[in-house]
Amino acid sequence: MRLVPSVLAAAFTAAAVIGLTGCSTTVDLEPAEQANDAACAEVSVRLPGTVDGQPRRWTDAQATGAWGEPSAVLLRCGVEEPGPTEARCITLGGVDWIVDESQAPRYLVTTYGRTPAVEVFIDNESVSPNEVLTQLAETAVLGGTTVQSECTLTEELLPGADSAED
Repeated sequence: MRLVPSVLAAAFTAAAVIGLTGCSTTVDLEPAEQANDAACAEVSVRLPGTVDGQPRRWTDAQATGAWGEPSAVLLRCGVEEPGPTEARCITLGGVDWIVDESQAPRYLVTTYGRTPAVEVFIDNESVSPNEVLTQLAETAVLGGTTVQSECTLTEELLPGADSAED
């Protein structure tokens, strides 16, 4: 089962509260359905010790990562691979990412065209999403997954953006 943004946001909030209370240094996360995929093991061993200056924290779920106290970045490998979409898509660090901005300034970002997919929940009030995604792409995501395709609709083609036909 893939966590919907509201469920992941609740997990993010719970992780932040745990970090604030000091009761535990372990972040409680739900593993993704395909977390036992060998490619997720590759991603897990490549997770960096810091992301955008935030130190890595222990998590209690397979193929997950967390950074910052309270948690500013949460990562899960093995989520359902997104299909073609008209959602905003960006490319950072050589990886295509689908961006869910529905809970801004917190963003749920999912790799596109990679198997298994990786999702990252980012608190834009604590870290730079662009910096986080670039660092994760360079160290973790590229190492463990296979490129299959590109986003079908890039940021330049979103409604309201300038196009070559104008």
